[in-house]
Amino acid sequence: MSLFSNGSLSTQEYSQVGHRHRIGKVWEKVFLFSTILGVAVLVILLASILNQTVGLIAVINDVDPETLSAQPLETLDSNSLITILQSHLSGGRLRTLNREQPLIERSQSQLYQLVVDTVVEPQVQATWLLSQSLFSRSQIEAQVAVQWPSAHLEWRSWLNLSFLVEPMNSDPLLAGVRTSLLGSLYLIIITIIIAFPIGIGAAIYLEEYADKTNKLNKIIQTNIDNLSGVPSIVYGILGLAIFVRLLSSITSGSIFGVEDGNGRTLLSAGFTMALLVLPVLIINTQEAIRAVPNSIRQASYGLGATQWQTIWNHVLPAALPGILTGSILAISRAIGETAPLIVVGAATYVITDPNGPFSVFTALPIQIYNWTTRPQPEWRNLAASAIVVLMVMLLSMNTAAILLRNRFQKRL
Repeated sequence: MSLFSNGSLSTQEYSQVGHRHRIGKVWEKVFLFSTILGVAVLVILLASILNQTVGLIAVINDVDPETLSAQPLETLDSNSLITILQSHLSGGRLRTLNREQPLIERSQSQLYQLVVDTVVEPQVQATWLLSQSLFSRSQIEAQVAVQWPSAHLEWRSWLNLSFLVEPMNSDPLLAGVRTSLLGSLYLIIITIIIAFPIGIGAAIYLEEYADKTNKLNKIIQTNIDNLSGVPSIVYGILGLAIFVRLLSSITSGSIFGVEDGNGRTLLSAGFTMALLVLPVLIINTQEAIRAVPNSIRQASYGLGATQWQTIWNHVLPAALPGILTGSILAISRAIGETAPLIVVGAATYVITDPNGPFSVFTALPIQIYNWTTRPQPEWRNLAASAIVVLMVMLLSMNTAAILLRNRFQKRL
């Protein structure tokens, strides 16, 4: 390009520089708009979910609480609540409750909730979103007065402590996510125990030991790269064929003396989810190991360290922050998967908590899917609350991994 004698740019070159800067500004605004749009969509999604977790409900009681006592039920002592239960429940029902836990050993709050659930028996007639409850209260009251004259309106937070500690129930007012929450926790723990050692070990071999010119190693690496994009339902079918059927004697626990097992257990699901996250974990671990400067290895070898000592004492500590980043991605994918769990036998209605790897199970994504398929609107409120629990669980695990990653980064 031509320059003036004083070294300044020509008019044409000024025009070209200005044109490139204008293009850069345009793309900067496009990227900014994309970021704002993505954040806005996430905020709208979160707001729509939270909008369904609180709101007004129209309830009709089978028994009017005022006919049970002159005082509000919540103010009665334990003996008075037990008397109400004994006078309104059949002998068989009382014996069942006493077998679960004797009435005299229950707290006042437990007895009050039991009276409400078994004697008052409230039935939800309609639910409204938080936005509707705040801005259309008068219209809601008029609708209830016309359609359900005997119903009363009350505020309901579907996401509360009882929702976390109660098992699944056919009554939406009593249903909780305890069983599915424990199932998800067990499932993630089993997945991590199986996938992390295998994934990190495979990545170390492929990056540090394997001959990259070897055709077999190339085929292995290509298949790992391709498997990271395989639909999750394929892993579910693989898990059904191998872990549920072929290895049922192991995954059902029958080889260890567990009876009535059929292979559709937490262990089968854990193995299946481990297969699902292995490609992601291996690829991210490889990238983290590859990012460690080769000068660190050479310096270690120069001081007389063996290859394994170099890997264990220098490469892995330097790569650990990146490995933990990969673990975040793996956990995030595993915790929200539904299709593989359905295929390997996750139940949609389980009221008993899992007590080991050979237990039948359900998980939060399965519970959410089950509730969203039901026609009554109150189940969708429960599904929204379960989504919040799932998100909090995921964010908690990710936060723990991020804190560990930051801690190791500071040591470097």
